[in-house]
Amino acid sequence: MASEDKLEKDYEMAPEIAELGLEERPDGPGAAAMLAAGIGLFALGLFTVLSEASAGLHDWLESWDFDKGVGPLAGKTTVAVIVWAVSWIALAIGLRGKDVDLKKWFWVALILGVIGALGTFPPIFLSFAAE
Repeated sequence: MASEDKLEKDYEMAPEIAELGLEERPDGPGAAAMLAAGIGLFALGLFTVLSEASAGLHDWLESWDFDKGVGPLAGKTTVAVIVWAVSWIALAIGLRGKDVDLKKWFWVALILGVIGALGTFPPIFLSFAAE
């Protein structure tokens, strides 16, 4: 019933949607993708900041370049992509077939992404540099 009410509300807001004859689908997979993107960006910013703060973590992350000489971001981006992929899979399984409030999930993902992006700016991550 709640799904039908939502569909009717969508048709009232945008009547041209009704003409398309689209079937209703759950929002969970979309929310999972959005939140996983935010988590991945947050992880990149976090690893960038922590790499500056900890010499041990810095050395460990640099070992992820596999002797290809791709630069200091290789380990940070590799680990961030792993975090993104694992979170997307876990969230997609957890939210499969569920209707969620996409606005709430969007804002959480956006906030995580902005915080993560800020962590990649030199004035921010260099302020955490180990002395």
